[in-house]
Amino acid sequence: MSSTKAKMIGIIGGGQLGQMMAISAIYMGHKVVTLDPTADCPASRVSDMIVAAYDDVEALRELAERCDVLTYEFENVDADGLDAVVKDHQLPQGTDLLRISQNRIFEKNFLAKKAGVQVAPYKVVTSSLDIENLDFSKTHVLKTATGGYDGHGQVVITSAADLEKANQLANSCECVLEEFVDFDLEISVIVSGNGQDITVFPVQENIHRNNILSKTIVPARISDELAKKAQTMAVQIAKKLDLSGTLCVEMFATADDIIVNEIAPRPHNSGHYSIEACDFSQFDTHILGILGLPLPDIHLHQPAVMLNVLGQHMEKAQAYMQENPSAHLHLYGKLEAKHNRKMGHITLFSDEPDTIAEMGEGMDF
Repeated sequence: MSSTKAKMIGIIGGGQLGQMMAISAIYMGHKVVTLDPTADCPASRVSDMIVAAYDDVEALRELAERCDVLTYEFENVDADGLDAVVKDHQLPQGTDLLRISQNRIFEKNFLAKKAGVQVAPYKVVTSSLDIENLDFSKTHVLKTATGGYDGHGQVVITSAADLEKANQLANSCECVLEEFVDFDLEISVIVSGNGQDITVFPVQENIHRNNILSKTIVPARISDELAKKAQTMAVQIAKKLDLSGTLCVEMFATADDIIVNEIAPRPHNSGHYSIEACDFSQFDTHILGILGLPLPDIHLHQPAVMLNVLGQHMEKAQAYMQENPSAHLHLYGKLEAKHNRKMGHITLFSDEPDTIAEMGEGMDF
């Protein structure tokens, strides 16, 4: 896999992450085929398409037969289906990482017991019996083991009044109960591996609205000591996974510590700033990593801010660009601008992040 010869890269998932992966691959001289159920998905603009469901094993087999290397742009891919069709070393990320990141129970156990990093206190919940006698002096969050994202599949428990909803969730599927972390900042660290070596990006500070990322500030406004600790923990996780490609480690920064929240086995929304702000983007290092090629050290050109553009922000984003021509607007090419749907992002250089308003400020997010 260390050859510089052009490869045919297959991407499972044709959203904005697949699109930006494909652009990086094309710039490096490779060709891309994307599997996605939507023919006019964002990646269709920059790749060949196989239009099929993600769990269509025959379509996955066709993708595997056409491509030298496979990758995925999101977690909800059929790991069993992939195992049935991939050839040796064709999926460098592997399906173990997929299974860990698809299930919060597997994920918490891996992070705490195998990777040896600090996570919030948690317990596995198989029914409402497991959440009896809760200490209401602490806030708890009940999360489904599988399927939740952007705040879906979660119940925050602050008092007995929240138990009815929590019990319903606990009796419907396996869950994880976490103690709520009293944190100062939400942060994330992007790391990329090539199966042997790891490269690490700056620590990113993330601001969420309604459980959706709104603004990322780089570098995060934490001490050098905590930033180093966050990067060290991310590298530690990546090494335990023998990481190939890009991984995002989401964390909480408290006054004096770092707590790992979850991992995403792919480029991440919070790393989009790297396209302009770093000498190599998270998508560049993902492609280099899955091809087993040498990875560069990452250099941040200047402090940067990334703003998410949701469906309700489209007009405001266009007006913003008229007023800020030095900002970089990325639109993903989604045909319908739905409320809270990620339609694009804006990146700009600034060392005064508080002066840069989020797209939703002054309006309904």
